[in-house]
Amino acid sequence: MNIGGASLKVLVIGCGNSELSEQLYDVGYQDIVNIDISEVVIKQMKERNANRRPQMSFLKMDMTQMEFPDASFQVVLDKGTLDAVLTDEEEKTLQQVDRMLAEVGRVLQVGGRYLCISLAQAHVLKKAVGHFSREGWMVRVHQVASSQDQVLEAESRFPLPVFAFIMTKFRPIPGSALQILELCAQEQGKPVRLESAERLAEAVRERQQYAWLCSQLYRKAGLGSVSLDLCNGDTGEPRYTLHVVDSPTVKPSRDNHFAIFIIPQGRETEWLFGMEEGRKQLAASAGFRRLITVALHRGQQYEGMDSIQAELSARVMELAPAGMPAQQQVPFLSVGGDIGVRTIQHQDCSPLSGDYVIEDVQGDDKCYFRRLIFLSNRNVVQSEARLLKAVSHKAQKKRKKDRKKQWPAGTPEEPPAAQGQSIDKSYLCCEHHKAMIAGLALLRNPELLLETPLALLVVGLGGGSLPLFVHDHFPKSRIEAVEIDPSMLEVATQWFGFSQSERMKVHIADGLDYITSLAGREARPQYDVIMFDVDSKDPTLGMSCPPPAFVDQPFLQKVKSILTPEDSMLRAENRKRNGPGPLMLLPSLGGELQHMDELRNHMC
Repeated sequence: MNIGGASLKVLVIGCGNSELSEQLYDVGYQDIVNIDISEVVIKQMKERNANRRPQMSFLKMDMTQMEFPDASFQVVLDKGTLDAVLTDEEEKTLQQVDRMLAEVGRVLQVGGRYLCISLAQAHVLKKAVGHFSREGWMVRVHQVASSQDQVLEAESRFPLPVFAFIMTKFRPIPGSALQILELCAQEQGKPVRLESAERLAEAVRERQQYAWLCSQLYRKAGLGSVSLDLCNGDTGEPRYTLHVVDSPTVKPSRDNHFAIFIIPQGRETEWLFGMEEGRKQLAASAGFRRLITVALHRGQQYEGMDSIQAELSARVMELAPAGMPAQQQVPFLSVGGDIGVRTIQHQDCSPLSGDYVIEDVQGDDKCYFRRLIFLSNRNVVQSEARLLKAVSHKAQKKRKKDRKKQWPAGTPEEPPAAQGQSIDKSYLCCEHHKAMIAGLALLRNPELLLETPLALLVVGLGGGSLPLFVHDHFPKSRIEAVEIDPSMLEVATQWFGFSQSERMKVHIADGLDYITSLAGREARPQYDVIMFDVDSKDPTLGMSCPPPAFVDQPFLQKVKSILTPEDSMLRAENRKRNGPGPLMLLPSLGGELQHMDELRNHMC
């Protein structure tokens, strides 16, 4: 933090017996005037510095009624004085602080700075920022960095961070309401411009909470699930998400206190990395008392493991447990030693679903997968498809020829793939999709399914993988898909190889309303299978599951009314196998398990 050259004329208010002025003098800032209201303190400081620091002066003076002429100083330095005076928000206290800050402004030159060292309690920050921003000054708040030794020493670790308020005096502009509010959270980082005093206060509070959390993590292990975001110092956007996992059962040794695990890009949604139980298993397998998993955010640039390690080393040491030997190297771990591959192909905003991205990621087996992610729930893969490797023209012709041999005569031609796409339509990435396809075997003998005309209704299109698979592998099927969000049809078509045909139609409608409409018709359509591939947008449920309305009893009755009657030809086949009637497949019920009895009672 550079506040000017050594020739600055500096005023220290409420100097007390602090060594700060002496230290500044010794490094070259010799034109320093110190004031304090205590005559005893001033006498002590004069005697202590008379011979060693002859140019530094100490004066008994009330900082709310200073005797200096206007614009006498370039810097006014306050080490904790504002904190000491502003102990409450009583009217008398606030008036005293107003006089103090007014005097600071009077004795400073235009372009001069009021540098206040503070713990930035909410009422102190509010008062200081409010006063000087109203005066048209530039307000910048710096977080004062702790030394690396202090990070590892319990005795010197203070649970709250220290801040420096730097208020720069500008010449008043009549009628101007411009506010310049900035936060600099890293010693070498660029200041971030904030839009309001409230947002500045919120940012300071976040850093205070982080410091308190670091203090608690140092003093004791096993605080439960602890996660936090580390943000880009320039933009303020989240860059890393950290989860702290303690394994108290691990026997301590010199080398197993602490480790960092970098999750490869695109794999943060896997159970081992994305769920608390998975991370506990990972930590136990790694054999460290404390493991911090680090997820890399999409939209951020990462050069490689070495640059990530250099960027995180100082910050993660603040989360180290007690008892770790000084100067010990902390290992950075990963899968295969790399940070994975993630390429964002497209990013947009849907009026219904919000912001979303289409990204290609590398899986564990070096295959690439295309994913649809809603940014409102970043760790849930909405749709996923495996990407094909480059295939020669000769191999493509052979594959098409072999496929024709397998399909019955008279089967309609496969619809052309979306231009430029390389989607493996024969592969289902989602486990619940596999279960739903397997459920078709309940209709009749699986060997006869290819020859059976099937009418299917799929509620929820997403990337289109489920209806595409049915279309391609059940050549006599006719599929209707219902999708509430027109943006998703565009996504499926442009990025996931989906296309409509004579056997595949998409209706843009609310699934609940569409089925209600079908059930109300005099001539109702009849479906052999109805598949629900829908997800609740409510993040408070804590899991991926259909909205409750899809399992309400009145709605289930409507679903039943558009399923093929039990006296259809499928019923005859099911009698032979003692199987159920027509199917409604509803995966991932999650929080709605209490409705399973309704499903049994009202669908039979």
